[in-house]
Amino acid sequence: MKFKHSLYILPLSLSFALLAAEPSWRTLVEDGLHDPTSPAIGVLQEPASALSLLPPDTTGNQVSWIRALREGYIEPRTNILPETKIEVLDMDIIMEKTGELSLVMFPHKPHTEWLDCANCHDKIFVEKVDANPINMFAILSGEYCGQCHGAVAFPLTECNRCHSVARSSFTGKPGVQPISVSD
Repeated sequence: MKFKHSLYILPLSLSFALLAAEPSWRTLVEDGLHDPTSPAIGVLQEPASALSLLPPDTTGNQVSWIRALREGYIEPRTNILPETKIEVLDMDIIMEKTGELSLVMFPHKPHTEWLDCANCHDKIFVEKVDANPINMFAILSGEYCGQCHGAVAFPLTECNRCHSVARSSFTGKPGVQPISVSD
């Protein structure tokens, strides 16, 4: 009985240790992306210097970019062309073709808070439910969500960030979800 309880405590301890761990970034010379012999190395800002000031995350580049945006740490340009206007769209889409995994919830709001609709529609995604043959092979190959996730957004190893809706508790219909109004 005592051993059984220890098995529950160990994952919790590991989870808290990961959350408490200080983020660390490789230097530009060590990251394998930048040419360490380039004179630009001395001009570029080191990731630790730039990213340590932003809200932390436990994955990817260890920055919670949505929190950074919403809490005012960053103010990304919404456009290059002055006539472009960002429309924040508070709409979730539930995708059910996920095998036995949890359903995928795609939240438009965090995407449209800093991207224009034209960034994705209709170049990456056709703007119609079930019109895109999205699957993990395509995503891992850099298509659909893989255009950003794994490159500039959280990595594809964070399955639960997308596969976030338990089949057993979902009572609605897949596709566009009704907006819930809070008081």
